[in-house]
Amino acid sequence: MEHVEKARAESARGELVLRERREPGAPAVLELRANGVFVMDTLETSTEQALAAAALELVADPRAVLVAGLGLGFTLHEVLADSRVERCAVVEIEEALVGWLRDGTVPHGPALLADERAAIVVADVAVAMAEARPASYDLVLLDVDNGPGYLVHDLNARLYQPAFLAATRTVLRPGGALVLWSADEAPELEETLRSVFGAAEARPLAVRLQDRDEHYWLYVARVPSGA
Repeated sequence: MEHVEKARAESARGELVLRERREPGAPAVLELRANGVFVMDTLETSTEQALAAAALELVADPRAVLVAGLGLGFTLHEVLADSRVERCAVVEIEEALVGWLRDGTVPHGPALLADERAAIVVADVAVAMAEARPASYDLVLLDVDNGPGYLVHDLNARLYQPAFLAATRTVLRPGGALVLWSADEAPELEETLRSVFGAAEARPLAVRLQDRDEHYWLYVARVPSGA
């Protein structure tokens, strides 16, 4: 297997690398790494798609959606595939990553970001959430890590704490939902969500990854319809 570096960037959080995996007789695969740690690739995208699809089923009218974390765009793609969605804001802290999707370094990026319903905000999601207008979203997807036990950056730990979750509750409309992805069960997260929202649930989600069955978890908290 051959690895070819396509792009590299340095930020306050460290090194971000986009590289291509090549095997004879197989399509090239783009792979994103942060500080040497695998984040995602273009071969196995079922987890991102499953997160978005499952979350969209939870809200009757998801006209306005916020996705925390752009990645390689597959969560955004799944959100935009839902005809009920009128607006999807994606908050991404790494400006270089947004640039790679815009300029075609990630080949499917330009067409994806050209959708007039998509708005990309380069910012720390904690700051963006604090500055967002109250009751402006029907659905918020937190897709920056593989859960509180698998952080891309240590600073992301605050995204699973009461202050950030309370700010997220504020931007949700009545009947809206916050959905967080986790590779493992996270009972402390469920309890924190319950303390902020009044109720929360953990939903197991079966995903097929490269001919093997995996189980992940969605943590869901809602704002009551009459709130």
